[in-house]
Amino acid sequence: TLHTARALPLSRRLHKPPASRAAMGKQKKGKTKAFAAVKRMISPKDARIKKPAPNPNQLPKLERQRKDAEVRNVAQTPASLFFSHNMSLGPPYHVLIDTNFINFSIQNKLDIMKSLMDCLYAKVVPCVTEAVMAELEKLGPKYRVALRLAKDPRFERLPAMRQGNEYADDDLVERVTAHRIYIVATCDRDLKRRLRKIPGVPLISIKERKYQVERMPEGQFG
Repeated sequence: TLHTARALPLSRRLHKPPASRAAMGKQKKGKTKAFAAVKRMISPKDARIKKPAPNPNQLPKLERQRKDAEVRNVAQTPASLFFSHNMSLGPPYHVLIDTNFINFSIQNKLDIMKSLMDCLYAKVVPCVTEAVMAELEKLGPKYRVALRLAKDPRFERLPAMRQGNEYADDDLVERVTAHRIYIVATCDRDLKRRLRKIPGVPLISIKERKYQVERMPEGQFG
């Protein structure tokens, strides 16, 4: 056999016999298993992997970076404002009336139209929003006098700023923020606190059985 191997050419000696089909199948199956095992490895972004705790010394720096990355929305100042003086306010004054202002006016026996004109020394257009009307209707028969007063034809009816918004306070704040041409008549402390943060919006409330105007520029009556 040794002499036979030496006698064969080099190409014949290096050539191996082809593997059987069964052996090839086994080889493929082994490769598939290895590939599947690699795919079953957990992802480094998996939520189950616990992230290392941040360095406590770096926390203030990370907080500053997060705040700097936040988008700041700065409301544009209306052109009608000269500092806090609203140049767009003038007779006839449009007064937005809140639900409790109507109720307190009835309790204090004050005529809304006459008392507003006595307070502002000018013609007044009372405005009632759809949200205020919805609140008065929900209060029931106990407040039917207030509802009848709100339906006065001299009162201007205004639609809601957003469809389906039935909360009167949010609707009033949204309206005066968008249009600085109104005076707001309300006795609600929370609403007055919110409105005081908006420059150029005067307030009317009831004090000692008469209407009192607040944040109205002095030169406005001149």
